[in-house]
Amino acid sequence: MSNGYGIDMGTGNLKIFDKSKSQVTVEKNTIAIVDKNRMYAYGDEAYSMYEKAPETINVSFPIVNGVIADFDNMQTMLIEILKSRMNAHLKGADIVLSVPTDITEVEKKAFYDIFAKTKIKARSILLCEKALADALGLGLDISQPTGIMVVDMGADTTEISVISLGGLVLSDLIPFGGNRLDEAIVTHLKRKFNLVIGKKTACELKETIGSALNDRKEKMTVVGRDVVSGLPIEMEVSSEIIYEGIKDDLTNISNSIRLLLEKVPPELAKDIVHSGIYLTGGSANIDSIDAFVQNITNIDVNVADDGETTAARGLGKILTDPECARYGYSIKSRIFR
Repeated sequence: MSNGYGIDMGTGNLKIFDKSKSQVTVEKNTIAIVDKNRMYAYGDEAYSMYEKAPETINVSFPIVNGVIADFDNMQTMLIEILKSRMNAHLKGADIVLSVPTDITEVEKKAFYDIFAKTKIKARSILLCEKALADALGLGLDISQPTGIMVVDMGADTTEISVISLGGLVLSDLIPFGGNRLDEAIVTHLKRKFNLVIGKKTACELKETIGSALNDRKEKMTVVGRDVVSGLPIEMEVSSEIIYEGIKDDLTNISNSIRLLLEKVPPELAKDIVHSGIYLTGGSANIDSIDAFVQNITNIDVNVADDGETTAARGLGKILTDPECARYGYSIKSRIFR
């Protein structure tokens, strides 16, 4: 049996399914560079340096808005994580990569080239639309003539898709995600309380006490910088403050879902009303997000148990289940020769 790896390259995290172990490894999609081109750290270790590193160390995210912005560093880091962290045997392996739907063929080819342009002789390199991988990872049967709506809330983007008969009927990639919510929290605290915090602290607030509904009464103490005095201060932040910071962006995401719903053919819309909207991705972990989206769309919302790894588990099905293998395709069969 050949080795196989299903790789979901998200803006925030790398999710890799290992066929031999039937498990998903999650690493921060972050790289730290010194001397302009030498890798100093990668993954979780590099992320721990984010917003803390001196000028000599450049901490960056190779994926921006769902596409590869820094090809060389992305390739270096991914191969290193596979070999060093996962002890992967890539020679002769089957590799499946998830790609966002609404990106160009050239941008999709960059994902393919991550492995095609190396000395690793993989047995096969396939791509899969991320929405299909998400649906498979959720355990849905996408081969039937039934409408399924999947919303993947990532770090930089939210992908809204309607699937039927194993293909995409409608899809939209919008530039809102978890990072936008973090920025909204930073902006809100600065504007209302003259408190400057980092994005990592904002993310921690969102994940720990944040809610899409104004119904939580929790508090968390954070350290930031006072805009007036310029000195570090401690402040207690409530769930209500976080809600006020993120509600506008959550409304924008929900309105985008509603706009796509308005374009869905009536027969498929009937299926979606019956089965509900499936919400996945790392940012779908926000407390009460299902109720928030449901209030705007008037449709039941199902939130994935482990939204972060849904797509990677779906890629795992393409590697292990012959019935699902057809959802992976080779880019060579498209316009590139």
